[in-house]
Amino acid sequence: MLISGFSLDCERLPAPLPIWRATVRNETWQVLARALSESGGRLVALWASDRTQGASGGLVIAAAYAVREGLLWLDLPLTERAATYPDLVPFFPCADRMQRAAADLLGVTAEGASDRRPWLNHGAWPEDYLPLRRQGAQKATATPRAVTDYAFVRVEGDGVHEIPVGPVHAGIIEPGHFRFSVVGEKVQRLEQRLGYTHKGIEKRFTELPPLQAHRLAGRISGDSTVAYSWAYCMALESLAGCQISERASWLRALLLERERVANHLGDLGALGNDAAFAFALAQFSRLREDWLRLANDAFGHRLMMDVVVPGGVTANVDQTTAASLAEQCDRIEREVHELRQVYDEHAGLQDRFLTTGRVLPELAARLGLTGLAGRASGQAADLRCERPWTPYDQLQVKIATQRDGDVAARVSVRFDELVESLRLIRVLLSQLPDGPTRSELRLPSKLAFGAGWVEGWRGEIFVALEYDGQQGANCIRRCHCHDPSWQNWPVLQHAVMDDIVPDFPLINKSFNLSYSGHDL
Repeated sequence: MLISGFSLDCERLPAPLPIWRATVRNETWQVLARALSESGGRLVALWASDRTQGASGGLVIAAAYAVREGLLWLDLPLTERAATYPDLVPFFPCADRMQRAAADLLGVTAEGASDRRPWLNHGAWPEDYLPLRRQGAQKATATPRAVTDYAFVRVEGDGVHEIPVGPVHAGIIEPGHFRFSVVGEKVQRLEQRLGYTHKGIEKRFTELPPLQAHRLAGRISGDSTVAYSWAYCMALESLAGCQISERASWLRALLLERERVANHLGDLGALGNDAAFAFALAQFSRLREDWLRLANDAFGHRLMMDVVVPGGVTANVDQTTAASLAEQCDRIEREVHELRQVYDEHAGLQDRFLTTGRVLPELAARLGLTGLAGRASGQAADLRCERPWTPYDQLQVKIATQRDGDVAARVSVRFDELVESLRLIRVLLSQLPDGPTRSELRLPSKLAFGAGWVEGWRGEIFVALEYDGQQGANCIRRCHCHDPSWQNWPVLQHAVMDDIVPDFPLINKSFNLSYSGHDL
């Protein structure tokens, strides 16, 4: 394959989307990154893996890029003496925290990286503990150390003071620390410290049978259970060469769009509430509750958890249920249209939304802003439109974009995507093909790789799966799940600059990034 002027010996994975995998040398790693950056490619994920098996294999750093041809998964084997690789931050700034996480988990470091502070390791892990090293697992029982202080960057100058927020917050928000440097109420700098919800999920994957691990994937981030389950199952099905039925694909898309609607309904109400418009929270909460209750009736779970399974889905839709789901779409669309008019004509809301938390398209492109937040800043990337797989290749999804990059733009994109998802759900229900809902999946008795790539409501969810059928029942060697929040959390730090501290909750909610999906 010819990628940005380089000829690569690639293996195409048997996935519904075009995904290629190749191994590169140390001298090619950074050169390819530069070429991909200059040609408009995007870094989707970066992770490390320990492929040691007996006397063979070793450490590998891997990166997945979105390119014109699809998704390119690159592996760079590392030498035993120096587990280092060339830094990608000069070309993809969003790689910084991914590289720091890889150092914490497997001890591989980026040569020349300017920031080597730990990211997931808050200092409490046993000394020299690398949880994803295959020969270091026994150290997990060692005595943990005391949590260490994080070296936040200090802002100096007349009138500058710091405001620490978190990691424990009021309400049900997950833990994350935000350190503001301010003059008066104007934010000069924000620095984040995440990792408080690190649960060892990637290690846990290696302890589960592959045909059951989709349940863990569905619990990485509860608001994206369908997207993560589908991405994991897509990865497993691709390495097994399993092609699911058309009906199963359409039902998965139905679940995914319902998940998108549920989250947009919740966010639109919360955004109104953060601007002191409690009426909006009440109305959208009512609509979301009705939406979740019908999901429970139709699919057995309010969030549709564990419905997407290897080989297909566990739930089916009969004519009566389809009619109920379609009727609800009609009713909610009417109410959403009325509420959008209220939002657009409410002077108080627009005063809070317009120009607040702005990320202009040039900055968004440079920092790698992706998903919903990226589309509000002129980044027209949506897998359902760019790389439509079954059934999206038959649905003609309309992408929702804005260019102003402020809270108002992110609200507008949510409204547009919500209405489009309601249209898609009606089409999916009216044209649902006949056939089985689940296909037999036979895992190979050899080493195999699979990948899943799905457009969740926040953005693209990616799963890289390494499997060894010769290991026995628990034969997942590595499963890396990537949330678009990895790209977008750093951009939030830029979005709040020159705004005032009281606007931070509103700006933060307009991004609504995942803690759990990021920390794993």
